[in-house]
Amino acid sequence: MTDTPTNEELVAGLVRLLTVEKRAADIFAGPPQQDGIGRVFGGQVLAQALQAAQASITDGKRAHSLHAYFLRGGREGVGIEYRIQRDFDGRSFANRRVVASQEDEHGMPVPILNLTASFQLPEDGLEHNDSPIPDVPGPDELRSDMEQRLEIAERLGDRMSEQQRRLMLRPRPIEMRTVDALHWMNRTPSEPRAHTWFRVVAPITGEADTPELHRAIITYASDYTLLGTSALPHGLSWMRGELVGASLDHAIWFHRDARVDDWLLYATDAPWSGGGRGFNRGRIFNRAGELVASVAQEGMMRKRVSR
Repeated sequence: MTDTPTNEELVAGLVRLLTVEKRAADIFAGPPQQDGIGRVFGGQVLAQALQAAQASITDGKRAHSLHAYFLRGGREGVGIEYRIQRDFDGRSFANRRVVASQEDEHGMPVPILNLTASFQLPEDGLEHNDSPIPDVPGPDELRSDMEQRLEIAERLGDRMSEQQRRLMLRPRPIEMRTVDALHWMNRTPSEPRAHTWFRVVAPITGEADTPELHRAIITYASDYTLLGTSALPHGLSWMRGELVGASLDHAIWFHRDARVDDWLLYATDAPWSGGGRGFNRGRIFNRAGELVASVAQEGMMRKRVSR
C-alpha cells in the first residue's frame, strides 16, 4: 500500500497539475493527473487552458470570463498541449484563444477543447449585487463528503467495482461539504438545486499564491457537481451507471478575486433538460456573501439503455 498523502502534498500536487510549461512561443504543455483513472477530468483541461492563456498576459490584465467547448474526451496519463492565439490586445481588454490537443493512439494530435478567455485591467466602476447568498448551513455545521463516501463504500462492499471504489475514495486536494444529500446516491427525484461548500485542504503560500492560480482552481472546481444538478429531477445517477453523460461547454464569469483556501459556496441549479442535454447554472460566493463567479454549462445527459 502507498502512504496516504498529507493535505499539503495534495495541494502541492494540484498546484503542479495546474502549472503549465512553456515549450515555445504561445505553446504550453499541461502535465497529466498522477494516478488518473479513465477520462481526463474536464475541470483539469479548463484550468490548464486558462493558465496557458494567463501566462500570455504580461501587462496586469486579469481574466474576467472564459467560454469553452469540450470536443473529445481526453485520456489520462497523456500530456496535453495548449496553443495560444492572441486575437486582441487593447488598453483595457485582451482576448486569447486556446486549443487543447492530445495525441491519439496513433500519435496524431487531435483537439479536445477550445477555449476563449477575456482579460481586463482592474478598474473601479458602478456596482450592484442582486444575487444574495442562499440561506444554507455553513461549512462548520456539515460533514465532509469524504466521510460520507467512506460510509457508502463500506455499506456497498463488493457491489462496487474496484475502479468505482478507487475513484470514490481517492484523496482529493479539494474538500467538499454538501448541504443537500449527495445527489449521485439519491434515488428520489428532487428539485434541480444543490449547494456545496469547497476549499483546498491546505493553505496556498509562497510564489504559487497568485490571483491567477486561485482563478484556475476555481475553474477546476467549477466542473464538480454542476452537471449532476440536471439529473436531480429524474432520480438517476452517473455513479450507479444509470446515465451516460459528458460536458459539452462551460462558461465562467469572474466577478472578484477570491481565495480557494477559504470556504466558497457553490450554489447550482438546472432550469431545463431535454433532447439528451441538461442545462446548468452555478453561483460561487465567499463567506462574506459576495458573489465571486457565475458559471453555466450544458452537458449531454442520456438514460443508459440496458442491453
